Amino acid sequence: MPMKAFFSKVTAKAQTTVPKEAREALGVKPGDMLVYRIAKGRVTLARAEPLDRTYLKAVESTLSEWTSAEDAAAYDDLLALKSSEVAHDRV
Repeated sequence: MPMKAFFSKVTAKAQTTVPKEAREALGVKPGDMLVYRIAKGRVTLARAEPLDRTYLKAVESTLSEWTSAEDAAAYDDLLALKSSEVAHDRV
């Protein structure tokens, strides 16, 4: 079966709508959770399975140490650095 491509825009709030064809292919409905897996410059979208949700709940509480304003500023700095590296690589 040939691969199909569908597009959606990202809003100013970094939100997007999952195209109907993708929702149908994943078998998702309102309220379902999706999982984004990132590797080697690619993002794979899948319906979160119970094991994914169990893992999320297990690690969620361990990440609270990274919720300070200082952490947010440091993360923003990393994003700015990465953005400038990407722009530099394109030149």
